[in-house]
Amino acid sequence: MQTKPTKNLALISAIALGVGLAAQAQAAKPKWEGYEKCAGIVKKGMNSCGTSKHNCAGQASKDNDKEEWIYLPKGTCDKITGSTLKKKAS
Repeated sequence: MQTKPTKNLALISAIALGVGLAAQAQAAKPKWEGYEKCAGIVKKGMNSCGTSKHNCAGQASKDNDKEEWIYLPKGTCDKITGSTLKKKAS
């Protein structure tokens, strides 16, 4: 017969293993799965990533620059006037 501390340790270990496996499965999913890159609609300073003009998010220098893009849920970009689907997020 196991003592109470041993049963508690076994239960805690099982829970920790489950949480660890769940976190690992979540980490395996691409962060931007279900999103696409949409260009030409970004406000100044609100871009998602770099372009040929700079290499960081938040550095768009003007509104609606055709090269600046943001991540949007798939299918959204085609619904916005003046937007261009840059490419699917990877």
